[in-house]
Amino acid sequence: MAEFPDCPFGTTITSGQILEALNSKTTWEDRYRQLILWGKALPDMPEALRLENVTVKGCESQVWIVSREEQGHWYFCADSDARIVKGLIAVVLAAVNNRTADEIRSFNMEAYFSDLKLFEHLSPSRGNGLKAIVDKIYQDIK
Repeated sequence: MAEFPDCPFGTTITSGQILEALNSKTTWEDRYRQLILWGKALPDMPEALRLENVTVKGCESQVWIVSREEQGHWYFCADSDARIVKGLIAVVLAAVNNRTADEIRSFNMEAYFSDLKLFEHLSPSRGNGLKAIVDKIYQDIK
């Protein structure tokens, strides 16, 4: 399996920092720009990892998520062909990357998204895609 690129989300960029940054934005346009910037900071997934069996079903855009467990901590490599979706992936990874399965399961993702006010500004299809990304992570850590 190809090496995972270093990912700042969940290590140097935390869910708390994501909340603070997005909640400091006063307009949705500013929040949208911030999501795109985080998407640009998400490392590209190596082509060798972009296999059919790691695509996320339920997303309009193409999304790939590969996971691995090392010494009890889970690491994720994820990518999308859509800029805003890459930003949403980064938001999710800030909450789950470099965590134990118990930490991931106990993190209240619904409250996190609510605090970020994400679903208020996402189309229903993009919101469903975001839920599918989270569901894929939960399936991987079982």
